[in-house]
Amino acid sequence: MMIQTTFINYAADTLADTNDGLTGSKIAEYSSAYAVDYGIEIPYPEYPFPGELPNKRTALRENLKCFEPQQQFQIIRDLCELPQFENNKGVKDLKIKLISRYGALGNIDSKEEINESLVEETQHWLAEYPDALKIYNDCIEKYANGIHKRNLLDDLRLSLETLLKHLLENDKSLENQIPILGKFIQERAASKELNNMFLKLIDYFSKYQNTYVKHSDNVNDNEIEIIIEMASSFMKFLVRIK
Repeated sequence: MMIQTTFINYAADTLADTNDGLTGSKIAEYSSAYAVDYGIEIPYPEYPFPGELPNKRTALRENLKCFEPQQQFQIIRDLCELPQFENNKGVKDLKIKLISRYGALGNIDSKEEINESLVEETQHWLAEYPDALKIYNDCIEKYANGIHKRNLLDDLRLSLETLLKHLLENDKSLENQIPILGKFIQERAASKELNNMFLKLIDYFSKYQNTYVKHSDNVNDNEIEIIIEMASSFMKFLVRIK
């Protein structure tokens, strides 16, 4: 996968913005450090840049073009995460676009912080339900890349809700599936105790989403991992007993 030239231009324009971007000296400093790390020759390793160079955005753009796509991805992402850009909306948008379009170039295992086996098993069982699987994979990717924390939990809920609509053959919302879901589980020889426990967990999951995700933006970073693993277990169990 290659990062398009137009995107490299966009990244350079954003990161080297005249008012809020990197200074010329910082562009030279960071570019030179990456050039050393990757063993790359770049045209503008020092500041001030040669007199014929139009501006610092051009220097950053031309330097970026010298790196391999995976290296470009890492450099742009690292620059987006500099403390000076913490409240910069333009840079945040750049990072989101970078990850959503070119995330495959990153060195990130999308399951490195959550139970890898559970995620892989869930993806396996969801293969028969591509709509639910796609939404689930979007959630896992966003979690791995640290973006859209509220949105990734929305994805998780939607993936479970989409799966239930397929399994229960209706178009009801998650919270309205609970009575029907109880019958679905009971008919498949699950114990009464398991049935009751599962329905209670689904009920709490739905209430959690409504309280902290769907109607608010109070996502606790420490809770995301367990919520993903819990929903993954829900979906894996439901498809298996089908």
